[in-house]
Amino acid sequence: MENRYNLKSPAVKRLMKEAAELRDPTEHYHAQPLEDNLFEWHFSVRGPPDSDFDGGVYHGRIVLPPEYPMKPPSIILLTPNGRFEVGKKICLSISGHHPETWQPSWSIRTALIAIIGFMPTKGEGAIGSLDYTPEERRVLAKKSQDFCCETCSCSMHSALVPLNPDSNPSAEDHKARELAQQIYFKTDPALSMQASEIEGAESNPSTLTQTVASTSEEPETSDQPLAEQAETPQVTGTEHCQPPASPSTHHRLSPRQRRTQQHSLQDQRNSRDPFSRPVSTPAPYQQQVESHAGSVVLIVVLTLALAALIFRRIYLAHDYKFDYEL
Repeated sequence: MENRYNLKSPAVKRLMKEAAELRDPTEHYHAQPLEDNLFEWHFSVRGPPDSDFDGGVYHGRIVLPPEYPMKPPSIILLTPNGRFEVGKKICLSISGHHPETWQPSWSIRTALIAIIGFMPTKGEGAIGSLDYTPEERRVLAKKSQDFCCETCSCSMHSALVPLNPDSNPSAEDHKARELAQQIYFKTDPALSMQASEIEGAESNPSTLTQTVASTSEEPETSDQPLAEQAETPQVTGTEHCQPPASPSTHHRLSPRQRRTQQHSLQDQRNSRDPFSRPVSTPAPYQQQVESHAGSVVLIVVLTLALAALIFRRIYLAHDYKFDYEL
């Protein structure tokens, strides 16, 4: 495989290094690239203990872009599990659906540990997510051990090392778990509070106006330094993966959207109470009226001046004629 790729490429160097680090399977995960494609990996993860996925072993694909690690990979599950759709790119803050939250310091090991941590969470209608009942997930967890991948010929019976209660995680596992915790445990209480307030105030326009006004007073998240955004990713799990068909109120409103909402609410109040609207002439219309009046006055003055000149010429002509006759 080394002869097929440019060894000077940062992506090739990084992937070969990670392939060497993940060559031996562990008790909880294992991942390796395909023999004929360094940018497509197949992985196996064990379901988290004390959850609906306990006892299951799940298989999937990781498709990496040529710009890796500067751009995130795409993650696809191949084993029915009841949490993620099979054969569809799932939407997580570590996947290709959210390149704005991806960090080059994250690796395939980080993604595997994050997937295990994401499995017990709620899907909430995100792209590629499912919300099966606990009973259905337990049944799928038992069936997952019989899965065998047709592409890499990996069997879930022997994909991972059997569990050992006395085993200790490695230093790489500790580091990857710390990075994974930043992904799916880092939350912004202010954002969640504003989202719940806006959602609960949809039926009350006055409350919605107050919420929007308070939101406009806060600084935008884009004003934060890039270093702070890299250290504290604000997209957690499937928070921003709602389907585009229905607008979600969990997003922060942009200044243009806030102005549009305020104008629409003001128009609604004016339509309910027409007598409360201020009666005033718009400024552009007043300027047009004033300029029109000035033009009329100028035309009248010029007309009078022209009439005076004509009258004077006629008068002088008659005066010359009278002198000639004398």
